[in-house]
Amino acid sequence: MDPILGTIIMFAGNFAPRGWALCDGQLLAINSNTALFSILGTIYGGDGRTTFGLPDLRGRLPMHAGQGPGLVPRPLGQKSGAEINILNENQLPAHNHAVSLPAKEEANAEVPANNFIAGAGFDGFGTISDTIMGALPQNNVGGNQPVNNMQPYQ
Repeated sequence: MDPILGTIIMFAGNFAPRGWALCDGQLLAINSNTALFSILGTIYGGDGRTTFGLPDLRGRLPMHAGQGPGLVPRPLGQKSGAEINILNENQLPAHNHAVSLPAKEEANAEVPANNFIAGAGFDGFGTISDTIMGALPQNNVGGNQPVNNMQPYQ
């Protein structure tokens, strides 16, 4: 069976087989490819007088044009998606970083044996503190905003 004009196929080589062209965004002469130009027009580039463009699928996946159920419409020839997405704080799930500290700290350490300091020992050991510990800020973070995970396509 002969392929249909304008068909895109996967090919594992580093050259275009005879009668085919790579989908690398190249411009072709209209006068040498009138039948293919009548199908593609200038959707993928070209001036429409002497040249027209082929899709550029380098690093991209082909995507059928139209709108699937529950999806947004995708026009023929549209390029979109991203290879890398960096999340910002608003795109993280809402959460907090709770820290629990007692309101009162009681020291219960003994004066160390063989203390190098002459005398009764350092006053910091074995004392009880009634000082209220300072509060640590607990901010809620994350905004549950959507993240683009659309891989590159055309």
